[in-house]
Amino acid sequence: MTTEALRRLLLRGGAASPLIAIGCLLIATALYPGFDSATRYISELGTGGRFGATALFNLSLIAVALGGAAAGAGFVLATPALGGSKIAGWIVGLCFFAAAVGLICGLLFVYPNPWHNLIQLGLGIQLAPIALLIAVWRLPGLGLLRGFLVVSLAIMLALTVVTKHLLWPQLVNSANVGWWERGYAVILVCWGGVAAILIERRLIEATALKAAG
Repeated sequence: MTTEALRRLLLRGGAASPLIAIGCLLIATALYPGFDSATRYISELGTGGRFGATALFNLSLIAVALGGAAAGAGFVLATPALGGSKIAGWIVGLCFFAAAVGLICGLLFVYPNPWHNLIQLGLGIQLAPIALLIAVWRLPGLGLLRGFLVVSLAIMLALTVVTKHLLWPQLVNSANVGWWERGYAVILVCWGGVAAILIERRLIEATALKAAG
């Protein structure tokens, strides 16, 4: 396998994993009778003795962990190939690796085990858009990616402020905390997939231009 093919394979794996994870969680919720998504945390799908729901919840964590690790490695390889910062690309990769470790810990230590909180390592993925933005800041053909990263960062910042009760403390409460958590999780998981798609598209364009030149 060529280096170019490996880069694209890793990025595609990162793009596919959020879709797999979200699908697993939707089915897991359907298999858990009486589960209230508004008031209960996603991690609770992995408890309660519902085998199908637990298995799918675990599969979603594995999908995001492996896909995130693949995307991180893809960004490490792709950003310098496009002429971006190698150091910033490595920081992106490390953020994704830390998130993968956190998700695996969440799988090994089931809620409400206190060690399950290591899953919070996954929140480090919020730093990755900053590093990726630095890595591609001056690269041609990636204006859409830069705009997307800025918007993603703004949304994650807003969700952090709201869910940590730093502003409007009554907005997130026991009656809706589950929906807020799910919205936050979708942003955290999916931005990397979208970025991977845009990076791969630019790699394809760059290869075509090189071949034509």
